[in-house]
Amino acid sequence: MDGDRKIILVTRRTRLQELVARHNTVEQARFHAEHLDMDFGDFLEEDRTYQRAITAVVAILTRHGRLQRLDRGFLPNFLFPPECVVVVVGQDGLVANTLKYLQRQPVLAINPDPDRWEGMLLPFQVGDLASVLPEILQGRRDTREITMARVQLSDGQTLLAVNDVFIGMRSHVSARYEIMLGSKKERQSSSGVIISTGLGSTGWLRSVLTGAHAVAGTDAGREMREVRTHGMPWDSHDLVFNVREPYPSRSTGAGLIFGKIPSGWSLRIRSMMPENGVIFSDGIEADGLEFGSGLEAVVGIHPECGRLIQ
Repeated sequence: MDGDRKIILVTRRTRLQELVARHNTVEQARFHAEHLDMDFGDFLEEDRTYQRAITAVVAILTRHGRLQRLDRGFLPNFLFPPECVVVVVGQDGLVANTLKYLQRQPVLAINPDPDRWEGMLLPFQVGDLASVLPEILQGRRDTREITMARVQLSDGQTLLAVNDVFIGMRSHVSARYEIMLGSKKERQSSSGVIISTGLGSTGWLRSVLTGAHAVAGTDAGREMREVRTHGMPWDSHDLVFNVREPYPSRSTGAGLIFGKIPSGWSLRIRSMMPENGVIFSDGIEADGLEFGSGLEAVVGIHPECGRLIQ
């Protein structure tokens, strides 16, 4: 029966809640925000809208199953039941972060504030939930597959990415490493390497390629033009890598700086950074992996894909 179905509701703290957590009270948070010329009224309105959305979503979900709420901070240590329904209410980043911790459980993603968030990964609004949820529980809604990237370090650690992987330095100094794709190999010094999925190809990667194209004044090839202009399908089994600001010298090259990593291939990067080397995914540096000298990262397609309910 639907009432026995486990439903996991994933949320995260608002900007207001983050400020209050740091400054103890709303008034102290207000003082801090206004001291920095930030619109504290916008913080309050965003929080009110989000809490109203959560209240409405909870009221509907509790009628259809056993509800458990889960804050974003607990995602890395939470085990999702195999047959559960996962509902995410928040921004695109929360959806991407949740997908990395699932084993093909489908995600119902809800935009709590359409006037504020465009929501590429948020196909539904709060008002849609009452009609959509019964169809989901009866298996009558399609899902869209989202390819993820996987980083495997030579010390056994792994990291998944829904949008992109960054490999480089924590600071703004140059990263040093050896990069290998197929039979091509090169030592490089650069601002880091971005490896993007199909979903992420319209985000950080596009901005990097646009900047490179504008500076160079010429196209770097058919694939770069295609990715920069159109991106790639979300379920593409190709990854794309781009080296940021490569510096050619007597000991470092700038030949292997852009390309597709075809399905079944891997990009290999060996660290030559004694300290502060890092690998992180989807813009969350706090969850990154240390990438010190001698470690090798193998980046390819994750065998499991994310599933977003449509």
